[in-house]
Amino acid sequence: MPSKKALIRRPSPRLAEGLVTHIEREEIDPALAERQWEAYAEALRTHGWETVEVDPADDCPDAVFVEDAVVVYRNVALIARPGAESRRDETGGVEETVARLGCSVNWVWEPGTLEGGDVLKIGDTIYVGRGGRTNAAGVQQLKAVFEPLGARVVAVPVSSVLHLKSAVTALPDGTVIGHAPLVDSPTLFPRFLPVPEESGAHVVLLGGGKLLMAASAPKTAELLADLGHEPVLVDISEFEKLEGCVTCLSVRLRELYS
Repeated sequence: MPSKKALIRRPSPRLAEGLVTHIEREEIDPALAERQWEAYAEALRTHGWETVEVDPADDCPDAVFVEDAVVVYRNVALIARPGAESRRDETGGVEETVARLGCSVNWVWEPGTLEGGDVLKIGDTIYVGRGGRTNAAGVQQLKAVFEPLGARVVAVPVSSVLHLKSAVTALPDGTVIGHAPLVDSPTLFPRFLPVPEESGAHVVLLGGGKLLMAASAPKTAELLADLGHEPVLVDISEFEKLEGCVTCLSVRLRELYS
């Protein structure tokens, strides 16, 4: 069976200082966050993913959200330039890791900004959220890197949430799921399935019909189970307080190994 690797990054001791944009700040329990992160990583390993730990970035409160630092398509890694200036030191360790794994490395340059949480890949279609963290120049640079490789890039407006994948992700058959009040333009997606909970919009495809999901979305888990999927629930409550979700805590690299 092809190897599947997932990049992860241990929470910073300064996690409680992480950015919040669309929600009210809540107190973070660092010890609980560490345990939840360990359980998240173990869930990936249990379902066939080899976890690759990126060097910690202890001075970067949001570095645990490792997905924002890079976008990988086929064997090409595009190193992000975060829209939040305080997050720009997060990318160095991720760049070193993907290069070591054999990726060809490209970069987003000023004036472009791009965060990986704004990028949803469904087959060879790449949806890019244009919002508070990713600008038009970032979208154009992503197109310039990935379209020559066969990707079709579609820009999507994002206004109500932090990133595109804060609002939508996709099921194994390509159906996009999201909590409708937070999705700017559901008609941009060929198939859209509304889900009853905000955190239910986020799934990681583990393989074999299994979906990694937040425990805070039991109604959505029930809905997706009724449709033949197998939800795998993890408690990530401390990361949800920082607008995090199951997708942004790892970078899945199945493209390199399939």
